[in-house]
Amino acid sequence: MSRSPARLGVGNRLCRQSGAAGRARPAAIRYDPGRIGRVARMDATRMTSGERARAELPWLGHVRATLALGLPLIGAQLAQMAINVTDTVMVGRLGAPELAAAVLATQTFFLVWMFGTGFALAIMPLAASAAGQGFRQGVRRSVRMGLWVLAAYGALVMLPLWHTEGILLLLGQDPEVAAVAGRFMRVLQWSMFASLFIMGLRSYLSVLGRAHVVLWATVLGAVLNALFCYALIFGHFGMPALGVVGAAFASVGTSLFIALLLFAYTLWAPGLRAYEMYSRIWRPDWPAFREVLRLGWPISTTIIAEVGLFTASSIMMGWLGTLELAAHGITLQLASIAFMIPLGLSNAVTVRVGLAHGQRDWAALGRAAKAGLGVAAVVALLSALLFWMLPETLIGLYLDREDPNAGEVLRLGVPLLAVAAAFQMVDALQVVGSAALRGLKDTRVPMVIALFSYWLVGMPSAWLLAFVAGWGGVGIWCGLALGLLSAAVLLNWRFLRRDRLGLLDH
Repeated sequence: MSRSPARLGVGNRLCRQSGAAGRARPAAIRYDPGRIGRVARMDATRMTSGERARAELPWLGHVRATLALGLPLIGAQLAQMAINVTDTVMVGRLGAPELAAAVLATQTFFLVWMFGTGFALAIMPLAASAAGQGFRQGVRRSVRMGLWVLAAYGALVMLPLWHTEGILLLLGQDPEVAAVAGRFMRVLQWSMFASLFIMGLRSYLSVLGRAHVVLWATVLGAVLNALFCYALIFGHFGMPALGVVGAAFASVGTSLFIALLLFAYTLWAPGLRAYEMYSRIWRPDWPAFREVLRLGWPISTTIIAEVGLFTASSIMMGWLGTLELAAHGITLQLASIAFMIPLGLSNAVTVRVGLAHGQRDWAALGRAAKAGLGVAAVVALLSALLFWMLPETLIGLYLDREDPNAGEVLRLGVPLLAVAAAFQMVDALQVVGSAALRGLKDTRVPMVIALFSYWLVGMPSAWLLAFVAGWGGVGIWCGLALGLLSAAVLLNWRFLRRDRLGLLDH
């Protein structure tokens, strides 16, 4: 994923400013190498090369550190997916028109939200670099201005979301479905601020090695969301039966609940009070604000480029037929669940590379990235083996055996899942390679690589293999795999050449 190499990180700039005449340099916080991201003690001096060599983690230590940070993030991703599945299942009981409207509104919301998450992800490398140098003020500046950017983005998208019904009508959607989707969105859109705030604090807590807090907050939110949906959609527990709009109110309530939990923790947790995150938060810090923007917009563009690739693949699959599209949807759902693990690991890699970059510990930086790649590759291989060995069982979970079309969907889905198995490997490698570059604050060139790989390699290959070579749905999935393979090779090649390309000087 692409990031523009920022010439100087917030932490670096603070380091320079702290050397001003007559001003003592702030004490550096040394991070215990066995517990990356947790403050061990204050130290006014940097480690010598000999001390660093003795403290160097073995490979197994890097793997453990990656898993310690990555597993809670993976759990949080899966908990968030559980929230989305709960909404879909409960709204589906209302009928096809209501489900169609909710899906349209929800997908529109998530498309807009996902672009905003790029700015939240930009907080990670900036705060991690500052944390690696031991400068709390740098961490505070990055997170605060990241929250400012997220709030500004949320305000910016309120007006177009309010007019979702009109936008859907312009796109040729059924007027009745568009009307319900519009009412749904006029409630759901108010969860945008809380949802973006959650992502910002998730980056902050991940940098400080407290991702488990995000996990438990999201799990509690998933439970509460199920109760809210049950009460507000169907009118239980003395609540009014609001139908499809009740699901939107449930989403707003759940987002606010998770956001308040994380806010309270970051405000009162003993180890975090020293950061004074919300003290004078209204005061602007324009250099840090611009730096979040500069790193964030390429990440956002990359996310949308990838989402667009899979949306386009679904459209092409629809040209082949309804049953082909159904098989594609099931395969995509299974691949998405498996992808949650490399995605969580990739965030851990960004943090660990960012910390090592701030410490100027190039050996640890390389090992952190390679350990993340290794773990992601092993997980992807296990997912691929599962897809290859149990395709009928996995696809059958989504099918009603009484449906006369179930057998044909199963027949079409098995070869797609076989390609998706190989697809898991390259997808894992490209997301971790992108994350490692993000830890170096390198976002713009990875964005270009992603756009080239997805839209100039992946999409044309999918079309040619499906409709010219006559491979059908398998051709579409092979094209997607080729696009991701291109991204994986180019992104990891760039990271391996980080020294020659000057990426360590940011």
